[in-house]
Amino acid sequence: MSTNTIIVLVAFVIYMGMMILIGALNSKNSNNEDYFLGGRGLSSWTAALSAQASDMSGWLLMGLPGAIYLAGSGEMWIAIGLLIGTVLNWMLVARRLRKYTIVANNSLTIPSFFENRFKDKKGVLKVVASIVIIVFFAVYTASAFSAGAKLFANVFGKGADDNTAYMVGLIVAAVVILVYTLLGGFKAVCYTDFIQGMLMLIAILAVPILAYFVTVQGDAGSVSKAVAQHGVENPAGFFSLVKNADGSPITWQSVISGLGWGLGYFGMPHILVRFMAIKSDKEVKKSRTIAIIWVILSLGAACLLGLIARGYLSETLTESNSETVFIRCIQQLFDGNFVLVFIGGIFLCGILAAIMSTADSQLLVTASSVSEDMYKGTIKKDASEKSALLVGRIAVVVVAIIAFVIAIDPNSSVMKLVSDAWAGFGAAFGPVILLSLFWKRFNLAGAVAGMVVGFVTIVIWDYIPFFEEGATIGAKTGVYSLVVGFALALIVAVIVTLVTKAPSKEIETEFEKVKKVEI
Repeated sequence: MSTNTIIVLVAFVIYMGMMILIGALNSKNSNNEDYFLGGRGLSSWTAALSAQASDMSGWLLMGLPGAIYLAGSGEMWIAIGLLIGTVLNWMLVARRLRKYTIVANNSLTIPSFFENRFKDKKGVLKVVASIVIIVFFAVYTASAFSAGAKLFANVFGKGADDNTAYMVGLIVAAVVILVYTLLGGFKAVCYTDFIQGMLMLIAILAVPILAYFVTVQGDAGSVSKAVAQHGVENPAGFFSLVKNADGSPITWQSVISGLGWGLGYFGMPHILVRFMAIKSDKEVKKSRTIAIIWVILSLGAACLLGLIARGYLSETLTESNSETVFIRCIQQLFDGNFVLVFIGGIFLCGILAAIMSTADSQLLVTASSVSEDMYKGTIKKDASEKSALLVGRIAVVVVAIIAFVIAIDPNSSVMKLVSDAWAGFGAAFGPVILLSLFWKRFNLAGAVAGMVVGFVTIVIWDYIPFFEEGATIGAKTGVYSLVVGFALALIVAVIVTLVTKAPSKEIETEFEKVKKVEI
């Protein structure tokens, strides 16, 4: 092991040790509300950075820059869609969801909110929602584990094709995330997310700026000329939002699919629970401003990184290793004395921060769903707080094992895994959340129908090979499944609601109460 590798390893050990320590310091959870929502006491800064750090994951520092590195600015439509979705989610959903979950019998999870919102005494909607959470969070957590494994393979191994280093990285990432999630619960996750959100922002801002100055001061003299020297035949197309790197026009499917990513925000449980946990309405307003600024800076920097790296890196990456673009830039920038290498190691921890901040949140939401909604809410309604917490922690371990198995393949794409999970949650939960918050007439039948249709559409669109050579509908049409799934779920939910019985007077009164209450 080289001296540089040892220095970077030291930085990693210090960072991961800090995260575990935070988990240990926040290990006192007297009940499920403490463990799963931190007692609804998040401050504006913690809520904002925790929500956005848990949102972006390793995808921000690996998947998105990698896609832009290969295809150019045309991939930035995804970032634009995510920015729009973030703003709308904080503007429309945050305050109202927080109020409604308190009024609706102090709901601690998204499935329990659905049950309380519609007075679903049979628990049908809660069970369906819990199944959706378990299925798609297993896939989502797998993307984080895969990103962590690729980080270790490239930093401590021989590269993306080093299977041994990949497996070691996979084990380390899974174990560290499990330990502090199991120890501390929601508070530990949010406090670590706050630190990780700050580190992610510093790293993603610093690296493209430094790479830019190095590039323009080099022989090429400009980024445009530099990318031309690194295999881009049409630099104008590479830097255009409406053209591909080869000069061909961007298709309408690409634009709609990219913007469609923004629809996913309305259905992301690990983001929505942050809204539910903010301690006051006043803090929501502060959080909104902080979160939007963070997203603008981080998404913009991630896009710039992908573009600048194409001209900066001394090697040309391919589709198989393009998601390591951020890692390669750091290694090339911070190569020299002890101080430079250690700083580079801290910046590489930014990737680890992105990975951990999302995976821990997903595991915790899964635990809350299994513990509160399936075990205590359906299987054993008289279960004690202690036994429910134990079941939740067991669920964390089980889902982590499933995610580990999914991520074992070194060729698994972080971008693809995130895309699938994002579509699943966005289509199944997004329309139901929006209609629940803003339509008094919305009823249980419509909610169940919308959720099921959204879930099934994603499965059919993305996973079932209808065409030759195993091609799915999504691969054949080029249209992101979330766009189709969200639209169909919304339409079906509205139609079924209108043709079935209106909700009870109690439900309508509670809906009106949310608009008036100040919490």
